[in-house]
Amino acid sequence: MGMVELETRELEYFLALADELHFGRAAVRLSIAQPALSKAIRRTESRLGVSLFVRDSRHVELTPAGEALREHGRHALNAVAAAVQRTRRAAEPQDHLRLVLKPGGDAGLLSGLLAAYADRPDARRVDLLFSGPADRTAFLREGRADVGLLYAPFDDLDGLAHATLHTEDRVAIVPSGHRLAGRASIRMSDLAGETLPRWKGVPGGDGDGPEVADVVQLLHMVTANRMIAVLPRSLVTPTPDTLTTLPVTDAPASHLVLAWNARDDRPLVRAFVRAALGENGSGAGAGPGAAE
Repeated sequence: MGMVELETRELEYFLALADELHFGRAAVRLSIAQPALSKAIRRTESRLGVSLFVRDSRHVELTPAGEALREHGRHALNAVAAAVQRTRRAAEPQDHLRLVLKPGGDAGLLSGLLAAYADRPDARRVDLLFSGPADRTAFLREGRADVGLLYAPFDDLDGLAHATLHTEDRVAIVPSGHRLAGRASIRMSDLAGETLPRWKGVPGGDGDGPEVADVVQLLHMVTANRMIAVLPRSLVTPTPDTLTTLPVTDAPASHLVLAWNARDDRPLVRAFVRAALGENGSGAGAGPGAAE
């Protein structure tokens, strides 16, 4: 019996539909026509000899076979992307180091980290890549960035090595005229019934309010009385005059972590991690394979 062939492009089509569970949205995300997507999915199913989706006029959902392919397929696609990146990098001896972060998401540490790294004899140029609210982990897993600044527990650190650079409290940010604005601190239960943001690209986010893509957009929405939010303190420092921040005493602390792909043992990455941890004087919370 011949081996079942599944091309990476077909896998990408399948994963987009598995994420969106909507042919129209998945087609837009892939920049292809919807009939082409339907045809590709049917072709994949007939080649594998299984149904991947249950479709009816109202909705699309994954079958058990589809669930299995989603899990294994994503790992396979990440591995292919990482292999391609590594092959390209092997051909470029004068590598740059690529650091991914969200705009303003460095708790004021970025200039110190870059200076500490620049002092090393083996330092390379650092390219900064700015991400959306939740795709920094994808940059690292797919090899599009070498190191990243992530927030735990918000970002999924699975498969990433990491070390904590900074720990801080989380604060609620509310309009100055809000019912809670005069309090010295609050608890999460005080926020019952409030509208919280939905972060663009974050599946299963806890908010039911308008979708926001970044903190700047979020602050505009809070100012306009559309929602409130709970964020690591450094993301809302300095706070605009129209808004108030309140410590949330029972919200888990937020950790700014330096993260990198756990399988990436290149000297380029190790050197940056060592410089960052030396500058910061702590390797606390280091994940698997973290710097000694």
